[in-house]
Amino acid sequence: MTFRKALFSACLLLLACSTVSAETLKLGLNYPQTGRYKDQGLQQRLGAFLAIDEINQAGGVMGRQLELVIRNSRSEPDKGARNTAELIDQEGASMVFGGVSSAVAIASGKAAKARDRLYFGTLTYSNATTGEEGQSHMFREPYNAWMTAKALSKYLSANHADDTYFYITADYTWGWSVEESVRKFSGTEDTATNPGVKTPFPRALISDFRTALEQAETSGAKVLMMVLFGDDMVRALNVAYEMGLKDKLQIVVPNLTLGMARQVGPTIMEGVIGGSPWVWNAPYELNYPRGKEFVEAFSKRYEMRPSTAAASAYSIVYQYKDAVERAGTTDTSRVIDALEGHHYTFLKDEQYWRDFDHQNIQTVYVVKVKPRNSIVEDAYSSDYFTIIDSMVGDEAAQTREEWEARRRAAGKSTSL
Repeated sequence: MTFRKALFSACLLLLACSTVSAETLKLGLNYPQTGRYKDQGLQQRLGAFLAIDEINQAGGVMGRQLELVIRNSRSEPDKGARNTAELIDQEGASMVFGGVSSAVAIASGKAAKARDRLYFGTLTYSNATTGEEGQSHMFREPYNAWMTAKALSKYLSANHADDTYFYITADYTWGWSVEESVRKFSGTEDTATNPGVKTPFPRALISDFRTALEQAETSGAKVLMMVLFGDDMVRALNVAYEMGLKDKLQIVVPNLTLGMARQVGPTIMEGVIGGSPWVWNAPYELNYPRGKEFVEAFSKRYEMRPSTAAASAYSIVYQYKDAVERAGTTDTSRVIDALEGHHYTFLKDEQYWRDFDHQNIQTVYVVKVKPRNSIVEDAYSSDYFTIIDSMVGDEAAQTREEWEARRRAAGKSTSL
């Protein structure tokens, strides 16, 4: 072979490699690798990588391999927004997803919209995400505070009807949203009868939680509503246990995850009640085949059970793939059209993306932590939750009229 032919062949090979690389479909994951919510962030990463590997092994999305590009949001809204801009502008991400902090998801979603890209909220429970701050390019995969509160309050009203509540709430968007919603549906809006205290976010100290718990103890309340998440909930619950409050109050954690339960441990967690959009045992108890496949694949790969954060990230990757294939393109406007109103069954019973607010409508579970012996019998010592109640998505979610009323009150348009 002459030098000229060899050079020509090398150029063709280089061009071919460049073409394959250019056709990789990049997804951006914006999650906390550090800080109070790092465990929930790690679960998102693990779920997302599992989905991408499975999809790539099956041929990718319309013949294109998926590539996951990640950034650390540090649970800071400004950082999340900058990450989103970088993932789109510099990395060429066709879609970005992630969250944990609602403030981060909202800021990141705005940055995505400015660049005509979709943003999927992975763990963002504030009503504002698809409510007052909802917009055309934001889709929320998990439930919201309203849905959690409505399902939880149904159970609490039946079992703690005459009890007074005390609220310990993280002082930011998500915490305010959850407390407001739980008070509304549980009939505990009277703050004189059902008092509460806000704890700093994101830098609460153990002393902040101890002071709040001392107030709860002296309040005479029978239900302790801990509107805390991630490491904050873990620290506060450990302090509550040390103070002996678990024997005096029914502790409720509105947004309870497996990761948080594992961090606290089975002894302290026993008897705690919470809400969740998904728990790993649900597919087995309620016979959801695809959910079982996910749990088994995740457990085998990572030697742990998946939390709702992992399930959310995993589902988002697959739902984006499905929407792109149904649209026949990655064009954002056409993918939005494919998502809006779409019903599907994946890891649980039927879910759908509501067209007017882009909230995912799905069943809400109320769970209670099992006794220690039951938890540790699981191969991964993670059989934490008994499903004690549930509510179908359409019953739990805001109606369009309720959503529009909140939008008008916030001075926002009643359409996205």
